[in-house]
Amino acid sequence: MGDAPAGGYVQLLTPDGEHAGSVTTEQGVTYSVGFTDDEYRDLYRDLVTVRRLDAEGVALQRQGELGLWVSLLGQEAAQVGSGRALRPQDMAFPSYREHGVLYARGLDPIMPFSLFRGIDQGGWEVAEHRFNNYTLVIGAQTLHATGYAMGVRLDGKAGGPDGEAVIAYFGDGATSQGEVNEAFVWSSVFAAPVVFFCQNNQWAISQPLERQTRNPIHRRADGFGFPGVRVDGNDVLASYAVTRAALDDARQGRGPTLVEAYTYRMGGHSTSDDPSRYRTVGEVEAWKAKDPISRVRAFLVKQQLADDDFFAQVDADAGKIALDLRERVMSLSDPQPVTMFDNVYPEGSPETDRQRDGFTGYHDSFRG
Repeated sequence: MGDAPAGGYVQLLTPDGEHAGSVTTEQGVTYSVGFTDDEYRDLYRDLVTVRRLDAEGVALQRQGELGLWVSLLGQEAAQVGSGRALRPQDMAFPSYREHGVLYARGLDPIMPFSLFRGIDQGGWEVAEHRFNNYTLVIGAQTLHATGYAMGVRLDGKAGGPDGEAVIAYFGDGATSQGEVNEAFVWSSVFAAPVVFFCQNNQWAISQPLERQTRNPIHRRADGFGFPGVRVDGNDVLASYAVTRAALDDARQGRGPTLVEAYTYRMGGHSTSDDPSRYRTVGEVEAWKAKDPISRVRAFLVKQQLADDDFFAQVDADAGKIALDLRERVMSLSDPQPVTMFDNVYPEGSPETDRQRDGFTGYHDSFRG
């Protein structure tokens, strides 16, 4: 599984750090990026920071400070690249692993930590950051994204270069869910301005890709009547270019696109999973050679855009951000149990009031 997939994919940056100016697909679509030197360095900084914050999540869970953590290790390029491709007016619908997209959208990185610590259900302002709450129900966010995109279309906010677009993130395993296929049908028929971004990390928990599909995932779009494209998900430049083009097509009113980011989950499905039980060491080692951060570092060195001092400073800065995050997570206070009733309905209800009173009375009976 460490080799390039049959049929290839859009790649602008090789594992050795060689940068292709542009790539044209068999369909005649050309992908390229036009970053400045500072923007290339910023992408590297984002990748390193996101990985460091993710490692902190794993460590905190192992130390009993989080109930669960869902790591993105190995998928940083797919997330940072696609996240940076979003324009300010676009809306993202994540699953539960998109910490890199969350960071790229400018949210405080502590937000998913409070969720997995079990003290809230995701405390960020969705409208402000244009980033929806995490969705733990596999594939459900694709329907949410499609419905939102239909609203965008019906409100007349798509159909031009400054229009809005929507992106939905999910994994290869989610493509077996009915919700995802329903979203494909609806968005295709009604030309919803939505991009379906599948991070194909090769494993749906312990089930390999070949147990999910006989054909490449991006080709499923053919049957629903809209384009599909496969991108090297460990290439941050290609992930950016392909996602930006798909989003721009959506905002122009050309309907949905399915992007398959061909990547690899280096860790477990979550911190409750032991991947050594179902995959080989050799497979993991083969994918390490395609590490998304190493290839950007190699590119920066070859282009003489960064030196050892720069890389050391990036590592130090990421460490400081992670340490600050750790301290903030450790200082989060547990909510009072009765607050579980606060947001069941926006204006409350007699039934929840009755339940709250009963719950409070029961707990008060133990005092003294």
